[in-house]
Amino acid sequence: MPSIAIVGAGPGMGLAIARTFGSRGYDVALIARNRAKLDDLVARLTAEGITAAAFPADVLHHDALTQALKDAATRFGGIDVLEHSPSPGNGSINSMTLTSPSQTGPSDVQGWIDFLLHSAITATQAVLPAMREAGAGTLLFTNGAGSIDPIPMLGNVNPAQAALRNWALNLHKELAGTGIQAAHVAIGAWIGAGGPPEVPTAEAEDIAPLYWDLHTQRDEAERVFTG
Repeated sequence: MPSIAIVGAGPGMGLAIARTFGSRGYDVALIARNRAKLDDLVARLTAEGITAAAFPADVLHHDALTQALKDAATRFGGIDVLEHSPSPGNGSINSMTLTSPSQTGPSDVQGWIDFLLHSAITATQAVLPAMREAGAGTLLFTNGAGSIDPIPMLGNVNPAQAALRNWALNLHKELAGTGIQAAHVAIGAWIGAGGPPEVPTAEAEDIAPLYWDLHTQRDEAERVFTG
């Protein structure tokens, strides 16, 4: 069976993407920091007839993330699709504050660079060699729309998001013609309820099909979702 590894899996986008691929016959490897939350997601997917397994790792711990992906590849006989969407609330970065551009210092950006860009690079390095050998694979990177149109209140987050977007789009160019698809998804909507009144909202289930389209159509470097 083909498989997808979801880095930063949670009950929102991660679960929706897992269902999108799992309902189409994909085994699902779930990677995030909290074992109990992962086990709950595995139980929910299993009840729906989807084969899933948990591989706990903090995305800020690069060796642990690499090992989790290696363990997932061993468990499922390889990883055909990597989806990277870590949530700040699920890792040690949740203690970091937001700063405006004029109040942003180097240290305010560094943590987000580690969390978003460096974890994406680490995850990719863990799976890409096998994809190159097979001549097939998909790499999908989830990001905020501030990577394209920055917001002053996210003055320290947006530079890291933009760096991830730049790297992902460049990776798409590099891998063109190799059989490996790399793409960036920029989400410009609040997922679920409870968002700011001026921000558009969307359900994760409405966004998840974009990932399947990018995986199967294989001709786009980016999709932007704004609700």
